Amino acid sequence: MSNVENIPAWAALPVSLLLILGGGIILIGALGLMRLPNFYQRIHGPAITVTLGAGCILLASMLYFSALQSRPVIHEIIIAVFLLLTAPVVTMLIMRAAVYRDLRLGKRATGADADEVYQFSKKD
Repeated sequence: MSNVENIPAWAALPVSLLLILGGGIILIGALGLMRLPNFYQRIHGPAITVTLGAGCILLASMLYFSALQSRPVIHEIIIAVFLLLTAPVVTMLIMRAAVYRDLRLGKRATGADADEVYQFSKKD
């Protein structure tokens, strides 16, 4: 019951390339989440790559359904806007919560900005 055979060849190639690219980018972000040693390093993998990977998949979906229905389908633009607006804010809030948790527990932050974080917290 699939309409995959009805999609024109000029749209099938970019859709498949965007899906492969988006899936690969999301896989790289997931591997970064799994493999990096501490929380502050692990947050960088999904923060950027998931947004870019989801954008590729949304673009492939827009192209596929636009070619299939012979009209512009732009619902995915709304999803992409919400994703681009919320993903950086959520990442920043998660990082801020982790820094405050570590400060409350008295842990030293790991990384180049550790001294700046603790100097900032001493001013409060």
